[in-house]
Amino acid sequence: MAVFKQECGQATGGVEDEGESQAGWIEGAAILFSVIIVVLVTAFNDWSKEKQFRGLQSRIEQEQKFTVIRKGQVIQIPVAEIVVGDIAQIKYGDLLPADGILIQGNDLKIDESSLTGESDQVKKSLDKDPMLLSGTHVMEGSGRMVVTAVGVNSQTGIIFTLLGAGEGDEEKKIKKGKKPGVPENRNKAKTQDGVALEIQPLKSQEGVENEEKEKKKVKIPKKEKSVLQGKLTRLAVQIGKAGLIMSAITVIILVLYFVIDTFGIQGRSWTADCTPIYIQYFVKFFIIGVTVLVVAVPEGLPLAVTISLAYSVKKMMKDNNLVRHLDACETMGNATAICSDKTGTLTMNRMTVVQAYVGDTHYRQIPDPDVILPKTLDLIVNGVAINSAYTSKILPPEKEGGLPRQVGNKTECALLGFVLDLKQDYQAVRNEVPEEKLYKVYTFNSVRKSMSTVLKNPDGSFRMYSKGASEIILRKCTKILDKDGEPRIFKVKDRDEMVKKVIEPMACHGLRTICLAYRDFPASVEPDWDAENEILSDLTCITVVGIEDPVRPEVPEAIQKCQRAGITVRMVTGDNINTARAIATKCGILLPGEDFLCLEGKEFNRLIRNEKGEVEQEQLDKIWPKLRVLARSSPTDKHTLVKGIIDSTTGERREVVAVTGDGTNDGPALKKADVGFAMGIAGTDVAKEASDIILTDDNFTSIVKAVMWGRNVYDSISKFLQFQLTVNIVAVIVAFTGACITQDSPLKAVQMLWVNLIMDTFASLALATEPPSESLLLRKPYGRNKPLISRTMMKNILGHGVYQLTIIFTLLFAGEKFFDIDSGRNVPLHSPPSEHYTIVFNTFVMMQLFNEINARKIHGERNVFEAIFRNPIFCTVVLGTFVAQIIIVEFGGKPFSCSGLTLSQWFWCIFIGVGELLWGQVICTVPTNQLKFLKEAGHGITKEDIPEEELPEDLDEIDHAEMELRRGQILWFRGLNRIQTQV
Repeated sequence: MAVFKQECGQATGGVEDEGESQAGWIEGAAILFSVIIVVLVTAFNDWSKEKQFRGLQSRIEQEQKFTVIRKGQVIQIPVAEIVVGDIAQIKYGDLLPADGILIQGNDLKIDESSLTGESDQVKKSLDKDPMLLSGTHVMEGSGRMVVTAVGVNSQTGIIFTLLGAGEGDEEKKIKKGKKPGVPENRNKAKTQDGVALEIQPLKSQEGVENEEKEKKKVKIPKKEKSVLQGKLTRLAVQIGKAGLIMSAITVIILVLYFVIDTFGIQGRSWTADCTPIYIQYFVKFFIIGVTVLVVAVPEGLPLAVTISLAYSVKKMMKDNNLVRHLDACETMGNATAICSDKTGTLTMNRMTVVQAYVGDTHYRQIPDPDVILPKTLDLIVNGVAINSAYTSKILPPEKEGGLPRQVGNKTECALLGFVLDLKQDYQAVRNEVPEEKLYKVYTFNSVRKSMSTVLKNPDGSFRMYSKGASEIILRKCTKILDKDGEPRIFKVKDRDEMVKKVIEPMACHGLRTICLAYRDFPASVEPDWDAENEILSDLTCITVVGIEDPVRPEVPEAIQKCQRAGITVRMVTGDNINTARAIATKCGILLPGEDFLCLEGKEFNRLIRNEKGEVEQEQLDKIWPKLRVLARSSPTDKHTLVKGIIDSTTGERREVVAVTGDGTNDGPALKKADVGFAMGIAGTDVAKEASDIILTDDNFTSIVKAVMWGRNVYDSISKFLQFQLTVNIVAVIVAFTGACITQDSPLKAVQMLWVNLIMDTFASLALATEPPSESLLLRKPYGRNKPLISRTMMKNILGHGVYQLTIIFTLLFAGEKFFDIDSGRNVPLHSPPSEHYTIVFNTFVMMQLFNEINARKIHGERNVFEAIFRNPIFCTVVLGTFVAQIIIVEFGGKPFSCSGLTLSQWFWCIFIGVGELLWGQVICTVPTNQLKFLKEAGHGITKEDIPEEELPEDLDEIDHAEMELRRGQILWFRGLNRIQTQV
């Protein structure tokens, strides 16, 4: 054997002893073992994340309550407890949890698109169409139904049961990007929003068309990935390319060197006897190439993202943020604009009437009941008690000395409170006129901005009570009650004077003005109740009241934090412009001496639409940067504004917009926004369904906490990247150079796997669980195009890379002289592990350990130990890795290619590691702006990157990183797709 080897060129070193040949399996087994560990850790992480989301999901489901009437009492019960035969109260914004039959309804309109696919709202009435189906949304009106089917027997339940098996397969196909096959004569169903479903007719023309659309949709992923995901995908692709090239070059150089040296310089010929030995060499070169590739790709990255997001979501629960979509948490850190509702978010949503204008007198506080004439008082009490939802009421306080509880619509509660303040009893009126006796109800909606109720009098005549936004109702009034309680003519100039003298002063104090009015219809001929505009005219004004909704005490500070953090807060409200302006000033949204815009919805639309009524982005771009308050806005205005800001390309960076909403009509804006916040208490089911995060306490301050957590996720991932890339760059260069110069990688495959897989897994755990600090709110948001790796980080990566490479190459080529040991270079193929290479490996790991502490700061801060003990996971990981390293070096032996070291050698390794911390301080001293040559990496997508033909008309956003992957590289980067799946 030895003779052969001698003939086959640079010999494989003395005869292999028996022990050596038997130990050949160890390397493969060790690699397999470490891969299994990583797979298990990743799987465990995924499992715990999934479990956590199941928990969240069930919590959301438990929190969905519904109002039913049992034993004459109106109570709220969890949806799961509803039984057949319950009388359920339904109102605007509800998602119906069961099937039922309408027994009493006012102006009820239902959106049944989730079942029928028809987007038109369906009117429900007792005589025409009384069936109500589960999974549909109440878009207008109110009523009561008797429950006829629940759970699997309800309409949605039946569909879910039918879908049971077929659905899963269909979805899997779609996910894999296969076109779903044309279904053979069976209804194709697709889930929308997890509850609602759409059934298509059998092979109708429409069905075929929709299928075509479906196929097209599969080709282009619709919704743009979260900002971070897009950046990570691109970065991973770039790193993957680099690693691939490096490993290919390594293998080519090794093979060429070997071939030239053996057959050229030594002039040997390839003989059949030598073939197995040459093949052994080639296999070894190939393994080194694979090692370089393995080290180059940051496997820990998807894990870091997963851990960071899952950890944040769990902690955000404590900060009253219930996260429904994982990536929303991270997108929030990039938010540059927040469009917030006023009522309930910025204000306390506890409304009280504080001023009133009755009988030609403006009372600055609630008047004494004796001052108001009995007949006027009677009109006020009836107008409030009857013309409001009977679900709105005021209950005694829970605790002694507390405030009375307001249940139902808060504006109506304020008016009912006003009646109680006037020492009257609204409940007596309601008992006299139960809901069944109401002849016709025009319920409140965002278009009407008013509510009216018609009663039929015993003599056959009708009386209608109306209430609503004062400027809207006053426009329809032709009379007003004077101080004697008699109607007198109310002309346009009287109205203008009233607006100036009463309504504007109230609004400037931040009060919401509501007008109460009535109208009598004669018995002779019944009016056409569907001609709404004619019915709602010729009214007589009873009173105008000013309702105060105090600003939440913690909001001004929260808004100040947002402004410091570079986030613009805009208020979008349905209120009067003066009220909105007053509240915005109290909150600190409008600052004195600033150039800003406050617009009403009408004016806003006039400025941004062309003659055809289409929104022009250029016009919108002139307005939104200065716009701070949008008053009297419709849901469409809100959606237009949000879409306009997101699509705008005027600034140096694209905006990332967060929106808060509570009403059904906020759904489109919540869906369009990058992050939609729904109100947990006041929010309707429809709003919650459309949102990404639910604020369980309805408070604006919780949004600021979400921003903090979002930024923390982003920074955690940047910290991990900074650490990971330093390891990767150093390891790749060491493996590459070492292999080219000494024909063997100084770091063996198993050692590389230890450094790369296990250490990275734990490092991602350590760096991804850093708790957030207030200092995160002192910098500007990163925005969509800011690269993941800033120049400061690049400086750190390269700086530490230089230090580590210098040390390792010094040890590699001169270490044996320094430590006075045998050289480990150019040893034969199967020789035992050398002390020399063990020291190189050990020093490398020690430097990574101390560099992990450096990686805790990414903005060039000097104190890397700041609040290190606030993160016990970090401390545990660093110590644990250190202990594991001792065990590997001392007892790893052949599998890890290690031989035990002496105490002094250990001290040297640790000393060189600590040098990393000192070197970190040196790097901090170098100003980043002097290093012009440093490039950033991991950019977001800019609009210029996208070829025109790839922007299809109907799809809002496309994931361009995904498209980049399509172009021929998809096979190489299948592995990197783990990043997408795990995020």
